[in-house]
Amino acid sequence: MTSTTTTVRDDHATKRRALRAVTIAACLPYLGLKVAWVAGSHVGIPEGSALRDAGTDLAVANAVTILMDATVVVLALLLTRPWGKRVPAWLLLLPMWGAVGLLTPIMYGFPAQLLVRALGGGSATGSAGAGKRPFLDEWVFGVVYTGFIVQGLALGALFVLYARDRWGHLWQGTVGDLKAASPGRGQRVALTAAAVLAVVPGGVHLLWTCGWPAGLSPELARGYDAGFAAVESGYVLYAAATAAGIALLLSGANRGSRLPLRVPLLLAGIGSAASAAWGGWQLLATLTSLADDGRGPTAAMGVTYAVQVITGLLVLAAGARFFAARSARMPAAVPGRTAAGVPGRTGAEALAS
Repeated sequence: MTSTTTTVRDDHATKRRALRAVTIAACLPYLGLKVAWVAGSHVGIPEGSALRDAGTDLAVANAVTILMDATVVVLALLLTRPWGKRVPAWLLLLPMWGAVGLLTPIMYGFPAQLLVRALGGGSATGSAGAGKRPFLDEWVFGVVYTGFIVQGLALGALFVLYARDRWGHLWQGTVGDLKAASPGRGQRVALTAAAVLAVVPGGVHLLWTCGWPAGLSPELARGYDAGFAAVESGYVLYAAATAAGIALLLSGANRGSRLPLRVPLLLAGIGSAASAAWGGWQLLATLTSLADDGRGPTAAMGVTYAVQVITGLLVLAAGARFFAARSARMPAAVPGRTAAGVPGRTGAEALAS
C-alpha cells in the first residue's frame, strides 16, 4: 500500500502577489513626496504657498502621514505572507478599519471632483482662486490621489481574499438567520444609537452639499463650488450607508429577511469607517496651527466631526462583539465545521489565531 500526500494549492497565490506589488508601488509616490518635504525640499509646493511657511508643524504632520502610508505597506505584507495568518485579529482589523475609512472618501471624492470639472463645474483641486495663494502644484493631487485610489482597490481586494479564508464563514447566510441568535441587547443599543447619531452629520453635510454655509468656516464658505459639494455629498452617503446597514441588520433579523448578511455588514462597516476616520482627521486639525489659516474647523464643524467619530466607534465596538459572539457560537451550532475550508480548524480558532 502506498500513501500519498495531497497539497492544498492556493488558487489565488499569483493574484495575491500581484496585488501586493501594486499596493506597495502605489504607496511610493506619496511616500517619496513626504520624505522629500521632511528633508526640506519644496518639490510640488509653488512659490507663495502657505506650506512653505508652515515650519515644524508641517514637518510633524508629514512624519505622521509617512507612518500612516507605511502602514499600508505592512498591511499588504501581512495579508499575503504566511506569518500574517498568525497575527491576532484585532491587530489586523483596527488598522485595516482605519485604512478603509481614510481611503474610501478619497476613492469617491477625487473622481467626483474630476467629473464635476469635466462637466464645467468646480475648480482645479490644487489651484488657487482669485486672490488666493496657491497651495500645491496641480500634478501633486493627480499623482497622490491616483496612488491612494489604487492603494484602496488593491488593498481592499487583498483583504477580501484574506478575510474570506480566515473568517468567511462568519458572514455567510442571510440576515434572517440571525433571528435565532440576534445581536444582544448591548449591541442593539449601541447600533441603534449609532444609527440615530449618523443622521446628525449626515444632515449637516447635506446642508453644506446644497450650499448652505451655516457652521462652515468663512474661508470654506467663500470657496464653495461644485467640487466642494461633490466631496461633501460623500459624507452624506457614508452616513446614509451606516444608518441603512444598521436598520437592515436589526429589522431584518426580526422579520427573517433573506438579504445576504454581508450586505448590511458592508454598508455599516464601510460607511462608519469613512465617517469616523475622516471626522477624526478633520477634528485633529483643531489641535494644530494649520487650523488658523481660516480653513480649519469651526465649533459647529468640530461637533459634527466628533459625532462622526463617536458613531464609528459605536459601530466598531458592536461589530467586534457581534463577530466574537458569532465565532464562539458557530462551531457548536455546526458540528465539525471547518473555517474557510482549512481542515481541522474551527471558526473560533480561525478568528483568534
